[in-house]
Amino acid sequence: MPIDAVLFDCDGVLVDSERITNGVLRAMLHELGWDLTEEEGFRLFVGRALADEVGVITAHTGFVVTAEWIAEFRRRRDAALATSVQPIPGAVAAVHEIDRLFGGNLACASGADRPKVELQLAKVGLDGVFAGKIFSGMEMPRSKPAPDVYLAAAAALGVDPARAAVVEDTPTGVLAGVTAGATVYGYCPPGSLAHNEPRVLIEAGATHIFTDMAELPALLQAASAAHAGS
Repeated sequence: MPIDAVLFDCDGVLVDSERITNGVLRAMLHELGWDLTEEEGFRLFVGRALADEVGVITAHTGFVVTAEWIAEFRRRRDAALATSVQPIPGAVAAVHEIDRLFGGNLACASGADRPKVELQLAKVGLDGVFAGKIFSGMEMPRSKPAPDVYLAAAAALGVDPARAAVVEDTPTGVLAGVTAGATVYGYCPPGSLAHNEPRVLIEAGATHIFTDMAELPALLQAASAAHAGS
């Protein structure tokens, strides 16, 4: 199927936020008596909604996670992101080029809460590109790995999900895109603890793997051209 729209995840795809967010979470878990290495924190929590992982936290700490504790995590997380978050290298230029190539048919479909997504996009200068086209899994009946947020984004753009490309960096997100019926491009920069190995994303269903955001516009353009010529 040709590609009519491009749907981006946010964390780890557009913004280099995972180390910051995971650091805040590990600090709060340390306060509960659970010490995690950075690698363990990434393995257990990256790509997953914190609200879906409360059982894991309770099992290791005995603490029953409350709405107040999650709200405090988000407050500390947002303060840290507002100070330190940076774009994924090459992402800002790639998004602007893709916006041009696809006539504005792009969206940000994240599993995170809307305030976090909007804060991060504003910090890296991508809020204008995605204005009115930001979708949060927290506002859907189900978050990733369910396809709801990608289905909602495609519907808002008036695009068949089968004619959409999804850009993801976690197996949870890849599965959400695949289940939505989209073609998934998996981002795997080498040497990053916060990102998965290509094999992990391929096993989840990604059909294209790339290691540099600067490659993405040409990859999407080539896929569209190949379909147009077939």
